[in-house]
Amino acid sequence: MKQASMAWLLAVALLMPALAAAVDVRIVGEHLPPSSMMEGNVVVGRETLKVRDIMARAGIAYSIELLPWKRAYAQALREPDTCIFSTSRTQEREAQFRWIGPLNEAEWILYGLAERHLTLRTLADARGLVIGTVLGDARDDYLRQHGMNVAPVTQEWLNPQKLLLGRIDLWAVGMAVGSKPFAGKEWEGKVVPLLTFNRVQTYLACNLKVPEAQVAAMQRAAAAMRRDGSMAREHHR
Repeated sequence: MKQASMAWLLAVALLMPALAAAVDVRIVGEHLPPSSMMEGNVVVGRETLKVRDIMARAGIAYSIELLPWKRAYAQALREPDTCIFSTSRTQEREAQFRWIGPLNEAEWILYGLAERHLTLRTLADARGLVIGTVLGDARDDYLRQHGMNVAPVTQEWLNPQKLLLGRIDLWAVGMAVGSKPFAGKEWEGKVVPLLTFNRVQTYLACNLKVPEAQVAAMQRAAAAMRRDGSMAREHHR
């Protein structure tokens, strides 16, 4: 059943280019394995699968593409047929979108090099250190508001490289609770968690002008996925 479901969703994904001219909703996200990434010409990943399942259950034609986060976020705010994932639901963003989900729960963690033996007990201990973030991301905004010294990039994958090269002191990472996104990376063990400084839920966030009927259908689909366990199962694939 699990394989059949995944095959069906992948088949729908492969048909998306042909349906692009007729889409009702355009979905954007960022390259952030294992949540969202490219496999050939298809956007895949754990959170991507959840979004595809929501749209399939809601019966809404859609397209999906990955962009630098700031560009994707600006597009979702500006264009009336656009939704973005996975978006941290914060007080500052609450009135800017219609929220579908939650898709997941995430922790915001400061990572550093193991060889430096840094100790952080509170966020204030990181004051004066250079923290790598993603431009336009909620973590970047949060740290700026708390007076931290941030060095934003346009793509998340640049931050571990900068950390390993000593160009930043810390890296602000958002990851699903209980996940191990660095497993198998060449720098596993060299980059270690130092402080969890916030916990948020992530959503599919839609422009305020996405029609109410479509938003309601997506919300019903997400609720059904939570009830039948699909949301949790797809997270662990």
